[in-house]
Amino acid sequence: MYSISKTFSFEAAHHLPSLPPEHKCSRVHGHSYTVTVTVAGSDLHGPGWVMDFAGLNPLGDYLARVVDHRDLNEVLDFEPTSERLARYLHDWCTAGIRLPAGARVESVRVSEKASSTFVEYRPGAAS
Repeated sequence: MYSISKTFSFEAAHHLPSLPPEHKCSRVHGHSYTVTVTVAGSDLHGPGWVMDFAGLNPLGDYLARVVDHRDLNEVLDFEPTSERLARYLHDWCTAGIRLPAGARVESVRVSEKASSTFVEYRPGAAS
C-alpha cells in the first residue's frame, strides 16, 4: 500500500457552545488550522504515483472559499470541534476529489495550531 499526503492551512474562529461558560473554548477564539489529507492505494498510476499531488488542490480551494477567515459556527452546521471538522473534511474529500481507480481517502488530520497536537479521522477505525 502506498500513500501520499498534502497539508493545507487556514485561519478561522469558532466556539463550543455546549461547554460550560467558564471553559475557555466556550468563548469565541481563533486558530491557525492545518489540514492534512492522506490518499492511499495499492496501484501506481502514470509515471508511478498514487495520484498527482495537484489532484488534492480542490480541498485547498474549498478551504479558502468556505472556511478561511470565517467563524466556523456560522458556516458549518455542526459544533466545530476538530474531531467533527476532520470527519466533515474526510467526507468532503471523498465526494469532492477525483481519485484514481483503487485509491481512497485514508485519513484527514486537523490541528488547531502549529504544535504536536492533532486529531485524525480514519473511516472504519475502531470507535
